[in-house]
Amino acid sequence: MRRELLLEKIEELKGIMPWFVLEYYQSKLTVPYSFTTLYEYLKEYRRFFEWLLDADISNAVQIADIDLNSLENLSKKDLETFILYLRERPSLNTYSTKQGVSQTTINRTLSALSSLFKYLTEEVEDKNGEPYFYRNVMKKVATKKKKETLASRAENIKQKLFLGDETMEFLDYVDREYEIKLSNRAKSSFRKNKERDLALIALLLASGVRLSEAVNLDVKDLNLKMMVIDVTRKGGKRDSVNVAGFAKPYLEQYLQIRKARYKAEKQDLALFLTEYRGIPNRIDASSVEKMVGKYSQDFKIRVTPHKLRHTLATRLYDATKSQVLVSHQLGHASTQVTDLYTHIVNDEQKNALDKL
Repeated sequence: MRRELLLEKIEELKGIMPWFVLEYYQSKLTVPYSFTTLYEYLKEYRRFFEWLLDADISNAVQIADIDLNSLENLSKKDLETFILYLRERPSLNTYSTKQGVSQTTINRTLSALSSLFKYLTEEVEDKNGEPYFYRNVMKKVATKKKKETLASRAENIKQKLFLGDETMEFLDYVDREYEIKLSNRAKSSFRKNKERDLALIALLLASGVRLSEAVNLDVKDLNLKMMVIDVTRKGGKRDSVNVAGFAKPYLEQYLQIRKARYKAEKQDLALFLTEYRGIPNRIDASSVEKMVGKYSQDFKIRVTPHKLRHTLATRLYDATKSQVLVSHQLGHASTQVTDLYTHIVNDEQKNALDKL
């Protein structure tokens, strides 16, 4: 979604929200949460508040009128009823017969609500320096996580990684072969964005940064001489991330055409730009997801930018056998999350032995 459209939709949602959600939104901008995350959270709040009204848990006439008492007095049973509603309600898709939403979606809804309740019960201060209320019902509700061993997850994910020579083969494919089968109109669009797309893919494969971290980069955040980028991690923490040398020529080629190709002026700070009707804008995450999906599907198998992050992590662990180094590269606080990559690499080793 383009940044302008995203901000427009955020303003629409803010227009129907209670005052305390607007305070929450303003507070999270200072963290900073990305606009995409805040937009998704606002959508979850709208769904939850609509249910509060429909279930007569709140006496308000409209969402904006819902008061803090409705949240403070919400019982665990009420919340469990809401979860059951999510599980059983008909799909919003007209052509689908599926009932309810997935567990992943339910977990995302509960995560958004947990963030709001934590703000209202712990983080905010009234005129007396106290939170708006103390009772946090979200702490009484457990989320059900998908049961899957690391070995099983590694098995599912390994086919969607571009390991070994495939990392450079993927970049070479986009660079030299992708456009061959395209129509003239499609070739024109591809050639306009080719350097940018290659630079973005190369950066993801060479650094392992999250998609949100990549699209939020400014030109000043890139140090080509040192091959380091400064990113804003989850929770608003700034971090310096090393970038593998193979990405350098792609980044250099993009920077050479960035200003002229995208009509960038001094005030256009974003590193990766898109241009619409002569106006440069920061590229948005959904555009990158579509772009990576398009190229990867044509090359081997459709993957997400997050799989490119997994690719870097797996290759780095294979080269160093150090979970600590991989954790630092990915911006994780502990090595527990990187256990997945040991299973993928062990699988790769087994496959290699089988070929001896």
